[in-house]
Amino acid sequence: MNTTSFLAPETYGLPNMAEAGAGSLLLYVGAATGAYALYEQLRFKMKTRKSTGKSIPGPSSITPILGGVITMVKDPYAFWEQQRQWAWSGGVSFNSLFGKYILFVTDPEKCRELMVANDPEKLLMVLHPSAKNILGKNNMAFAHGPEHKALRKSFLSLFTRKALSIYIQLQDGIIRRHMSSWLEKYEGKEFEIRDYIRNMNQETSQDVFVGPYLDDPIVRQKFSQAYSDMTDAFLAAPICLPGTAVWRGRKGRLYVMEVLQTCINRAKTYIQQGGEPRCLADFWVRRCLEEITEAKEKGEPQPSHTTDWKMADALILFLFASQDASTASLVWTTALMADRPDILARVRAEQYAVRGDNLEKTLDGEAISSMPFTRQVVKEILRYRAPAPMVPQMTYAPYPITEDYTAPAGTMVFPSVNAACMQGFSNPESFDPDRFGPHRKEDIVHARNYLVFGAGPHYCVGKEYAVNQLVCYLSILSTSCDWVRRRTEKSDLWKYLPTIYPYDSYMTMEWRKDHGKDVAAKAYLAGMEAPEPEKDV
Repeated sequence: MNTTSFLAPETYGLPNMAEAGAGSLLLYVGAATGAYALYEQLRFKMKTRKSTGKSIPGPSSITPILGGVITMVKDPYAFWEQQRQWAWSGGVSFNSLFGKYILFVTDPEKCRELMVANDPEKLLMVLHPSAKNILGKNNMAFAHGPEHKALRKSFLSLFTRKALSIYIQLQDGIIRRHMSSWLEKYEGKEFEIRDYIRNMNQETSQDVFVGPYLDDPIVRQKFSQAYSDMTDAFLAAPICLPGTAVWRGRKGRLYVMEVLQTCINRAKTYIQQGGEPRCLADFWVRRCLEEITEAKEKGEPQPSHTTDWKMADALILFLFASQDASTASLVWTTALMADRPDILARVRAEQYAVRGDNLEKTLDGEAISSMPFTRQVVKEILRYRAPAPMVPQMTYAPYPITEDYTAPAGTMVFPSVNAACMQGFSNPESFDPDRFGPHRKEDIVHARNYLVFGAGPHYCVGKEYAVNQLVCYLSILSTSCDWVRRRTEKSDLWKYLPTIYPYDSYMTMEWRKDHGKDVAAKAYLAGMEAPEPEKDV
């Protein structure tokens, strides 16, 4: 047998074919990657070109494929702050996320215009690259046209004075209960308050929206976890594969939908049996049943938004908006008032004047409406630290951003709510609740820049509910507790979760002794700036 026929190719000085093949493949992949990186750089250069021939500001080079996503995930505050600085002079800057061309817009009028557009042929809200996986592609957040208008019209019954007053009483009880649990565990001790406020607000949202029907403790626990999975998915890379955060968020949404449909079905039975509304779902069900009856009388089909599935789908967005945005603002309220004792003293003075000696009495709509300065403080907190910093939109056709620059189709545009709220107002970087007082009326003068609750077809229908939640919390907190915040070198930074929070919120709290409240109340009623009531020694 001639064994030389089985010798390896290198015996004859020939290359190993497997190694040669692998080398060629690596060479090909390297060349292809290099070519794509060059193409991507040129593509972005072309997209950033203005009609004047200059380019809009942004990074000097783009990391191939990834773009700025690593920086954004590692330090979102630094990433978006850099975008803001680039955009400050011209109102717009660019970057890339996973190869997607993005624009960051700071001009208030353009931000408002982008939110108002809501045109499927031009531009629509997208919220987040993974939003349709997390919320569902047919969610109200992405709706437009006649059906969307009919749905929003149906919401009017949810935020009447009567409905809001019922919600306030629910909010009051939950706030007091959670505040008591914080102090029972931590009175006189330092703790990070963010997660505790989140739990409080989660219970508030659930009770106000569907409380009587979320009565199984095990279901409520699973519901809360599923909702947390949805929130976490907004903080993850936009990859929806088994095991990823987005995948868990999508599965969480399916469970939340199942539970909410059951809640809506039970609410319909309750209202049909003559029950009086006890929560938001009851108020909406009552209106939807009226709409169904009206449609039958006219010989028209049942309105599409009145099905259990459609109503549950809308409630998901309500939960999302009320949970994350309001939680962030509640944390900011606690932190900012700790940092500004002079403002807190004036809030307390108003509380003593309005509520008198009966500070334990449950708040209602009448009491909340009698607190103008506390409401001014809340409006300033929302302007100063708008919880939802951006409202991402997607262009479906070339869209003009400035006089000399048009965004190409397929661009993700981020109108900055925070940037808009920091323009126009007097000394916008300062925390000044008096700007919203009767003498300055900056909420009217600069109303077009106050984009905290959005604009246009997706303007927040629950605005008054959200403001009342903050007023209710600050009213109870200010008269029930004394608290101090330990500041660190990062306390002035923001944390994206996905709404913005103080980077840290370490609090030490004690029950408040209301000595001096009569003096404060008299000073308030006399139109004076009230002194801080003295504490027990």
